[in-house]
Amino acid sequence: MVPILDNTDPYATLKLWDFRLFVLARFVMTFAVQMQSVIVGWQIYELTHDPLSLGLIGLSEAIPVLGIALFAGHLADVVSRKKIIVICSSAYVICASSLFLVSTEFREILVQHGTLPIYVIIFLAGLTRGLMSPAQAAFSAQLVPRELFGNASTWGSVSWQVADVVGPAVGGLIYGFVGVGSAYGMVVATSIAGLFLFLAIKDKPMPERRRGESILQSLSEGIKFVFHDQVILSAISLDMFAVFFGGAVAVLPIFADQVMHIGAKGLGFLRAAPAIGAIVMSVIQANYPVFKQAGRNLLRCVFGFGLMVIFFALSRNFYLSLVILMLGGAFDNVSVIVRWTIIQLYTPDAVRGRVSAVNGIFLGASNELGSFESGVAAKLMGLIPSVIFGGSMTLLVVAAVRTFAPKLRKLRL
Repeated sequence: MVPILDNTDPYATLKLWDFRLFVLARFVMTFAVQMQSVIVGWQIYELTHDPLSLGLIGLSEAIPVLGIALFAGHLADVVSRKKIIVICSSAYVICASSLFLVSTEFREILVQHGTLPIYVIIFLAGLTRGLMSPAQAAFSAQLVPRELFGNASTWGSVSWQVADVVGPAVGGLIYGFVGVGSAYGMVVATSIAGLFLFLAIKDKPMPERRRGESILQSLSEGIKFVFHDQVILSAISLDMFAVFFGGAVAVLPIFADQVMHIGAKGLGFLRAAPAIGAIVMSVIQANYPVFKQAGRNLLRCVFGFGLMVIFFALSRNFYLSLVILMLGGAFDNVSVIVRWTIIQLYTPDAVRGRVSAVNGIFLGASNELGSFESGVAAKLMGLIPSVIFGGSMTLLVVAAVRTFAPKLRKLRL
């Protein structure tokens, strides 16, 4: 029996069985990814004590994500999206298992080759994530009716953010109390659970393709669509540059070690703090959506995110820093939900995978390359000045988008 859905019900999409399974599966897999990220970060820092080495983690993920993105988008529009998700989830389980093995049973590999094997595995894991991301975005839109895209984006964000809280905290705590082997073992077990949850979701039919379209034409379609739409282009550009300059996640291990002296356990809480703020904001947005003044709210919240980055750089108190990071996560969450809702509403299903891939390129540039930028800036400018610089650049980006993208500023969803 198909449930009767009320568009004003904040929990409407959670009444759909397949979407509930998808949200749970994405939560579990994201939990594994976020837990692994904090484990890798602390392991690399323990082995090298070099901020540039932390930045190279982001670069190792960004290169395959950006390199495969357009092909992944094309694939998501011609091949079963569920099949892509299942295959890539299986590959991620193999990558997680490899990190576990080189850190436990085959530790002599790290002795002989240093951190290189870790970077290679991270590269391969980034490749699987790059292939899976457009398929996930396109598949999730097939699980809910169009009028509930905003609600689906909100609960998808809740799922991701809860995992972003629990994953780093659990990863840091297991690493700190038990060791790297047990921490990676937890990543393996969790990613296997996520794989089985994705398998339980019913497959959906693929949209009809335009006949006679070459692969090259297909690959360029998503780029053309995005760059011809000012609202989509300005929304994802705003997020890309704001996070590229304002993301301080890559250097959090240095703050934990040198500024606050709190170790791996404290690092887990620092990593989790932005997601705690995002979860609170997601629940607020589910009940009180921000879509009536979407563009204005988006610009205000990205500006607030930039301010929180600067305040974090100036803070020396662990608890104050946690509050600042929570507020930054709350501001950033508005950007995430509004941006994803814009993309889902403005994009036809036949090109949804390719448009999601272009968005993924922007996200990859902001997250993974932003991590590399943070590491390089910290190396060249010093830790505190580099983070202040990044937050200031975020404020300038907001001012530029507000001036040159009037359609986004006036947007109402």
